[in-house]
Parts: sequence; structure tokens; C-alpha cells
Amino acid sequence: MLVSGLENIDDRFDSRLDNAMKREVVFLSACIALLSFASVGTTTAADSKLEKAVRDADAEWSKVAAAKDLDKTVAFYADDAVILPPNQQAVTNKDGIRNLWKGFLDSFIDISWKITRVEVAKSGDMAVLTGTYQMTMKDGSKDKGKYFELWKKKADGKWKVGIDMFSSDLPAQPASSPGPGAAERK
Repeated sequence: MLVSGLENIDDRFDSRLDNAMKREVVFLSACIALLSFASVGTTTAADSKLEKAVRDADAEWSKVAAAKDLDKTVAFYADDAVILPPNQQAVTNKDGIRNLWKGFLDSFIDISWKITRVEVAKSGDMAVLTGTYQMTMKDGSKDKGKYFELWKKKADGKWKVGIDMFSSDLPAQPASSPGPGAAERK
């Protein structure tokens, strides 16, 4: 608040610091912007290298599953992996994963999946993949759906699946209704 007759102190002094400060702020802002662009470029190159490694691993996994190679298919999972299949309990150990895949491989004649999205963690040791799958069952029926995978980069540099979740795009089959009078028999 100005008292009548008094001027603003900034109006009385011409220190030329304002212009110098403005130039320094502009210069520092430009430097920060350039550094951030440089680091984004470096990160992008590293990220795309990591993304390619995960994409390649997932494509190889799809190939070995299509070839019905049980051992190689299961080998893509980390030791502590979890599979979240639809309409079933979570599978949380290597034997369970092996049994689940054995059932899959015995029931279809063709399977493939394709990545639609990859996101690599800034740490470079985790990646999330989403995509679509297709399979043809031995009875001729077809299924298509989507999947989610969490990949972890292990100490040896290999990528392994930590979480695998998938679900069909086909409509759910209605539950069979109990026969008449079933409620009364309980």
C-alpha cells in the first residue's frame, strides 16, 4: 500500500538488475529445457532397446507355445510367477504352471498372440505387455481374447514372465440352472 506522496521504491531506482535477472532466468530455463530433451532422447533409446528385448522374448514364447513345446513354454516363467486364468484359481507354482500349460497344449491345435502395447519401467527391470491372442481348439472351435503380462528382468539379463493374465473376448457361457425344486432339496 502506498502512502500518498511516496513513490514505489522500484520506480526510484534503476539498478539494471531486473534485465540481468531476466536474461539469467531465460538462459537457465533454456539450459534446463535442453538438458531435459537430451535426457529424454537417451532414455528413449535405452527404453526402445529394452522394449525390443521384451517384444522379442514374447514373440519367441508365442512361437514355442505354437510348436507345443511344453518345457520351453514353461521356461519363460519366473520361479515365483503367477498365472491368473479366467474362471479358475490363480496358479502360483511351477508344477501348477506346467499342468495348466499341458492342458492347454493338449486341447488346441493352434495358438498365437501378438503384443499391442509395451511399457517399460524407468528402472529398466520390469515391463508390462498387453495384447491379443487367438487359438483353435481340437474340436474346431476358436477363441480370441486379450492378455496382460508383467515381465521381470532377472540378474542374468533374461526377461521372465512374473504375472500372466488372459481372458476371452467371447461371451461367457450362461451358468446352467438347477432343475426345478433344487432349492427346496437343500
